[in-house]
Amino acid sequence: MQRSIINKNPLGAIVYLLLFFFYESLSSIYLFLPPLLAVLLVLFLKAMKDNDFYFVLYIGLYLIIFEADKGYIAFSSIFYFIFVYKFIEPKLVQNFNCSFCIKISYVLLAYLGFYLFTLLLSKIFISVTPELDYYLIYYLVIEFFLVSLL
Repeated sequence: MQRSIINKNPLGAIVYLLLFFFYESLSSIYLFLPPLLAVLLVLFLKAMKDNDFYFVLYIGLYLIIFEADKGYIAFSSIFYFIFVYKFIEPKLVQNFNCSFCIKISYVLLAYLGFYLFTLLLSKIFISVTPELDYYLIYYLVIEFFLVSLL
């Protein structure tokens, strides 16, 4: 499924974005569906390494929908993902040799790191602090299996 002979970028990113929108609405209704934050972090890091502007834009649009649905501060996840890409991800790749350890750290960074980041933002802006619930452990396990498939 190619656009043209000259431009080899697949159109699958638009289909994935539409599927993510549908999935986000389902995950807000059914709590057993994880929000796919770790999967988006891994896809964001791959897109930034490949300099794929359109895919980064699609992930950013999904993250805006994610923040609006879950009640987070606007653009907080995008800033957090950029922070992880610039400062944390190079140190992880430099210090760890096994891809298994890096994938575990991506999942932990996506959920626990984003929680700490939103906690910091809530303290700075004097807003409601985010809460941790027991679904987080379930989300970590499920998303680790999904990230290991990528």
